[in-house]
Amino acid sequence: MAHCGGAPSEAVKYLAQAIAQGPDDPEPYELLAELRREAPEEVARTVAPPSSLWQFVAGAYLYFLDGDMDQAAQRLGSVIGYRPDVAWASAPWFGDERFLGAVTAAGLADATLNITDYGPEMDEDATRDRMGPWFRAIDVVCDREPVAEAMARMAILLRICGRTDASLALCDRADSVDRVMFTEVVRAGTWRRLGDRRQTATAFRRALELDPTNWSLYLDLADLAAEDGDFADAADLIRRGLEHEPEDVTLRAAGAAYRARAESSVTDLDLLLELAPEVPHAGYRNGLIEYAVGALDLPADRIAAARRFQVGD
Repeated sequence: MAHCGGAPSEAVKYLAQAIAQGPDDPEPYELLAELRREAPEEVARTVAPPSSLWQFVAGAYLYFLDGDMDQAAQRLGSVIGYRPDVAWASAPWFGDERFLGAVTAAGLADATLNITDYGPEMDEDATRDRMGPWFRAIDVVCDREPVAEAMARMAILLRICGRTDASLALCDRADSVDRVMFTEVVRAGTWRRLGDRRQTATAFRRALELDPTNWSLYLDLADLAAEDGDFADAADLIRRGLEHEPEDVTLRAAGAAYRARAESSVTDLDLLLELAPEVPHAGYRNGLIEYAVGALDLPADRIAAARRFQVGD
């Protein structure tokens, strides 16, 4: 590749696009480093603040050159999440000992969660192959700096990539460092992905033992009970959660739905429909309504009102 001329901004953009064509090719990185030596201020202005993919690509490497390994990882994580079809983690700097020896567990955990921000589909062999260097970085950093919550956060990516055994194993490693609530939540999510509701509920209950005032854990357990058809237990779990967070609208709506179903309560169905517009997640909201209208002996006009709400959404 010949040295690219023109304005620094155009040159940086060109080199970032070259990196996208072959992230494992060292030459574009070398040229970017040379360009930065020649025009440091102009290059810095080009990538900050980033808004386009190429700015994130170039910025990740520039942070590496500056020795800010956490920011380098976080920029690269955002790039991978946006375009997981490219082997970005094969960048030579990402496997460099200078990077692996300096990036912090918290920094790599943040970067790992950045990958998941866009909800990419990553459970396929080709993506797992492309993510190999990232998986290796997780192992290296967790060995060097074992921090329980950071390890659990990294385990989420392993689950999303379909590496459920590795995700559970990393949660076990986190437990050997320190027992924290979040590890059990991640473990529960992995068991849920595997379709094992018993193990999911067990993990959530362990999480609740570690953080007994966490209202969202009561909601998680209530939803699992509802999936199993135990609406009375679901309603009781919501009642316990409301003791800790009485104003949360999702918790209140779930309680109304589960009581409506368990007790054929018209009053609770009406409360659910009153709260429903404030529940932020439409799919969850409609699921609650579906549970509620499954109750016996509800008036037809109330069921029709609930159905209209679903259709209207």
